[in-house]
Amino acid sequence: MKAFYCHHFVLPLPDGHSFPMAKYSRLHERIAAAAPALGITLHEPPAASDADLQRAHAPDYVRAMSDGSADAAMMRRIGFPWSAAMVERSRRSSGGTMMALRAALEGEGVAVNLAGGTHHAGHARGGGYCVFNDAVVAARYVQSLGLARRLLVVDLDVHQGNGTAELCAGDDTLFAFSMHSARNYPAVKPLSDLDVALPDGTGDADYLDALARHLPEAIARAGADAVVYLAGADPFVGDRLGHLALSKRGLAERDRQVLAACGRHGLPVAVCMAGGYAPQVEDIVDIHEATVRLAAGHWRALAGLAAG
Repeated sequence: MKAFYCHHFVLPLPDGHSFPMAKYSRLHERIAAAAPALGITLHEPPAASDADLQRAHAPDYVRAMSDGSADAAMMRRIGFPWSAAMVERSRRSSGGTMMALRAALEGEGVAVNLAGGTHHAGHARGGGYCVFNDAVVAARYVQSLGLARRLLVVDLDVHQGNGTAELCAGDDTLFAFSMHSARNYPAVKPLSDLDVALPDGTGDADYLDALARHLPEAIARAGADAVVYLAGADPFVGDRLGHLALSKRGLAERDRQVLAACGRHGLPVAVCMAGGYAPQVEDIVDIHEATVRLAAGHWRALAGLAAG
């Protein structure tokens, strides 16, 4: 299974910043150590080009992000200070999802971006630690190559994917499914194609029941050729920016449900990591590592079926 990494393109942040940048390098360390046994090959993705980004984002926005002319209000909304390194990191993160989705569609069945999930970025704005919307950039990239016509975004980050909802609105080739905490960022939640808002404190049983009911609906309605799956770690109990209460075991079962559903429907899937803000960064890394391991198991099962 191919996994794409960009942890070494570091987004420079001031001391005390709440974004857990360290999780990416620690996740890469763990996956690199386990890669031979799991059948994973690691790849550095290319940077998404202006043309790639402009399939989802306004040219003026891409230009402002790239040359540093974005105003202070725009950067406050994103939550990062502008730097050339921030732009490169964001382009590489989008490139990782582009390459993972392409690999999944070109015969791998599943591939992983060890970053990505930047679902708060809309057409002409960023927000919530998201500069470019990698899922929609990737979807439109594979469409441009003729690899897929219709795409489904399964967004299981704890926050509603408002940028994805905005970008998919009015486009019947893109279907956005978001299952998230009702009382959480963003304050204004534009309608996705399918939104499932969960109450504070939702735990494993209720969450997994909701997913089992609504994921088949999303797949049926989307009529998609492939899936981009945002496997957020932030529904975890105690996450600083979440209001749900899933255990690590519950989150792993969530991932199994999504991958199994994709397998039953013959849907290639690109998996990206999305959010995670637990007080202990190792908890975030544990959750992301489990997601990657499950994806690798799904890939091995697909390869076995193909060989048979």
